[in-house]
Amino acid sequence: MTATPKNLFEIAQGPLPETSLEQVGNKAWNLMRMAAAGLPVPAAFVLPTAWCRRAGAETELPGALADGMARLEARTGLGFGAARKPLLVSVRSGSAASMPGMMETVLDVGLNPDAVDGLIRMTGNPRLGWDCYRRLIQGYAEVVQGLPAETFDELVTQAIARDEVESERDLDFRSLRQLTRDMTARFHELTGEAFPVDPMEQLEKAAAAVFRSWDAPKAAAYRRLNKIDDAAGTAVTVERMVFGNAGGNSGSGVGFTRNPATGEHELYLDFRFNGQGEDVVAGRRRTSDHERLRRILPEIWRQIEAMSGTLENLFGDAQDFEFTVEDGALWLLQARSAKRTPWAAVKIAVDLVEEGLIEPKAALRRLEGIDLRRVARTRFEVNGAQPLARAQAASIGVASGPIALDAAGAMRLENPILVRRDMATADIEGIARAVGVLTATGSRTSHAAVVARQLGKVCVVGCADLEVDPVRAACRIHGKSLVEGDVISLDGNDGCIYAGKLEMVTERPERELASIAQWKSGRAPRLAGTNASITNP
Repeated sequence: MTATPKNLFEIAQGPLPETSLEQVGNKAWNLMRMAAAGLPVPAAFVLPTAWCRRAGAETELPGALADGMARLEARTGLGFGAARKPLLVSVRSGSAASMPGMMETVLDVGLNPDAVDGLIRMTGNPRLGWDCYRRLIQGYAEVVQGLPAETFDELVTQAIARDEVESERDLDFRSLRQLTRDMTARFHELTGEAFPVDPMEQLEKAAAAVFRSWDAPKAAAYRRLNKIDDAAGTAVTVERMVFGNAGGNSGSGVGFTRNPATGEHELYLDFRFNGQGEDVVAGRRRTSDHERLRRILPEIWRQIEAMSGTLENLFGDAQDFEFTVEDGALWLLQARSAKRTPWAAVKIAVDLVEEGLIEPKAALRRLEGIDLRRVARTRFEVNGAQPLARAQAASIGVASGPIALDAAGAMRLENPILVRRDMATADIEGIARAVGVLTATGSRTSHAAVVARQLGKVCVVGCADLEVDPVRAACRIHGKSLVEGDVISLDGNDGCIYAGKLEMVTERPERELASIAQWKSGRAPRLAGTNASITNP
């Protein structure tokens, strides 16, 4: 095989190629570093960020992708679209500056009727084959064709009701096969075209759509809020699929090496058995299998704990990582510097210095842009008030404000609480406007929760007692009816939701602030002392 051309880069074990973070984006750059460090990373190749703005790039795309797939087939021993031992890939975005959930991904690319039979023969798992196929159709329809997710979610809901099961995880292969056929018909009905069976056509259109997602309104809004250059562009990473939906010893998760809300040195993780990564990060489902993971797959849990330390040593910072467990084998799909609250940023910086991972000068650089005089967390003076409901706390602090049921409502109201069934990253402007967010579904590590935390918003997710009726501009929390404009209070420390406004108490991280002051003065870091002072606002 000839040398790798300049229009793509391979992710493999061994020395890093002659490239840069700006060329291949944060996701691929970190995958290269992890692979070189011997961590379990699926084989992949990358089309660089320059292609995002390059004139005529789409005409060159087929040749570059064909070359990359030939290399991937040689490395994996699988065939793209093959009737026996098929290779499936994910097509992922990744700019130099991390933008969680703002651009697009298409999973399970390469399936067609022949390949799905081959996947079933290869794995002996008909449920896996049909689950992947229906996921490809829905993901491709949303990302490539721009079709609404709701029209395909409706088909999933109908299949669940028809089989009288709790979720799509309980559908057997016959139901998933019928669901795939229903989705294929829905795709044809909405587009006037048959779903493409040519795997290279799927791949080319998916890659082009991921490049286009750089200009999506939510991505542009995120760049504006975070002062990211519009000209930077995104890379596209094409990575061998590993299957979290392969059965009872499989699943997908997102973890943080430290608590991104409080900064505590503890594993902060969400996991979903028998699911793919989008089930965790998209925010459409409640994700609460992390304790089951510790019990059912204790060796995987130990590997994740060890890997967390390896990642921090490799990158010198707290990391946010995505992973898949396929039939009891752990795979890393991504790692990046963890988005965190200002409180967590201060604590993590001080702890990393005290642990010897970074120098005070490096810690001070990471704290640039944070007004240390305003770093605080709040809690409620409850005084006997009873919560309406409890859910997962995804941040710290507390907030009270009028309910807004969409981004437009959030823009109209003063200091609103954004209340949604599932909070998508498309809600970014509403999240930025709100003082807090509450969702009925989703997890602590969904992309939208990560963004809310980074923006310093109180965030409570996965409230099973919340029903949202956007048509009536109303919601119900554990049976209590509320309309847009009614005031509620969210406790991001313990996940409680209250009616009305509660009084707040403010705390400051005095020990950590004292250490930072000593760094700035050139004195040795302070290692002991009280943690917080308390004031009434």
